[in-house]
Amino acid sequence: MLFILIGLTGCKPDPKSQTDLEKIQERGVLRVGTLNNQLSYFIGPDGPTGLEYELAKRFADELGVKLEIKPAYHLTGLLPALKNNEVDLIAAGLSHTPERLSEFSPGPAYYYVSQQVIYKKGSWRPRNLQQLIDKKGKLTVVEGSQSEHALHAIAKDNPDLTWEVTKTSDSTDLLKSVSEGKIDFTIVDSVTLSVNQRLHPNLALAFELTEDQPISWFIRKTDDDSLYALMLEFFGEINQSGELANLEEKYFGHIQSFDYVDTRAFIRSLDSKLPKYKKLFQKYSKEFDWRLIAALSYQESHWNPEATSPTGVRGMMMLTQSTAKIMGVKNRLNPDESIRGGVGYLRKMVKRIPDSVPEHEKIWFALASYNVGFGHVMDARRITRIQKGNPDSWTEVKERLPKLRLPGFYKYTYYGFARGDEAKNYVENIRRYYQTIIGYESQNQKPIKDDNLDTDFQVIETNETQAISAADSSNDEGDISLPN
Repeated sequence: MLFILIGLTGCKPDPKSQTDLEKIQERGVLRVGTLNNQLSYFIGPDGPTGLEYELAKRFADELGVKLEIKPAYHLTGLLPALKNNEVDLIAAGLSHTPERLSEFSPGPAYYYVSQQVIYKKGSWRPRNLQQLIDKKGKLTVVEGSQSEHALHAIAKDNPDLTWEVTKTSDSTDLLKSVSEGKIDFTIVDSVTLSVNQRLHPNLALAFELTEDQPISWFIRKTDDDSLYALMLEFFGEINQSGELANLEEKYFGHIQSFDYVDTRAFIRSLDSKLPKYKKLFQKYSKEFDWRLIAALSYQESHWNPEATSPTGVRGMMMLTQSTAKIMGVKNRLNPDESIRGGVGYLRKMVKRIPDSVPEHEKIWFALASYNVGFGHVMDARRITRIQKGNPDSWTEVKERLPKLRLPGFYKYTYYGFARGDEAKNYVENIRRYYQTIIGYESQNQKPIKDDNLDTDFQVIETNETQAISAADSSNDEGDISLPN
């Protein structure tokens, strides 16, 4: 019996001899620590979403395991969890610092950010570090953030530089405090600023504190490189396939430009106009996120039910007379009828987008079609294909839309001249309004959380639910000839 028991025990793998990758695969779950915010991970109308979430989901699928998300609300809860083996990796948009690199191993960089000093527009603006030191305004940063690490490095040569740290606020909270005049300055990365300017348009860049820095995932530093090697391979593949570029386009491809006056007007309308029509957007949105429909309507009419244009379009969704007739709208100036008709027309556009277009990108092609016409969008896809681009990628097609107003291109297309540049800006504006509504709602309903990882983690077992499905793939996809 003793020999049998020894033999049976010997058949079981020794946990100490297993690689990190084998442990994950045996467990059947990849545990990922991340930050609960608008860029990394949050629960949207169709379930979990965010850039880090989508990347982590694809990596878990590559490993053949389920994804277990463990969100933190502050940086202080992330790296200790990795150190204590509570998570397998951190995917939270973290940049490289000497302290992090000494204890953890970074994965490949997948985008870059700079650290920026932020002030409130209309108040005194420091133009450089010395002016910031001389002014002695209240500078507050998040404890353990890249901003704090950067300040410590700079303070070695600038001993008069002072600042405060907070354990209970994140970057979004500090930016709001700057916007409200509660603190003078904070430091955040360039992407975080661009996202939050949609909600707080009086935030402005004072000066760049650092050069561009790489953003990476982090894993524990050990002699075992099994997980690290697969991570390198994973990022190499999605970078080469263009999937990484598509994801980055999805989450911050629309935040490059910023219109202060327009954004301020939109923020005011969120309080004064949106509550009046919110229930109508919710009533007719169905498979769409109502906030996207609201953003579309604002782009069209600024939520003015009596809006008209010289070309004859009218109402909340600015329907033409022929479109209104097709959608059964008798009175275009009636908000209920206009929203119903506009959503129905958008639904028809989505159904016409070819099935080769990724589900989450069909809506952008459909919105462009809503503005400039389906045929012109198909012309832009043809131009993209002829120029050896990907006609199923919104990132690539939107850059060809402006060519539809150039004689050297539109005279060779099926549908001729179009203001394609306006269609591109139209879609990007809607995306910005949409993200602002999401941020506005999140800020006004944000629960109070502690600094540590949530104990109620979420296991993702199946593919993500898609917001929109196409009922057919009918399209007009012939070939055209372009000049060399």
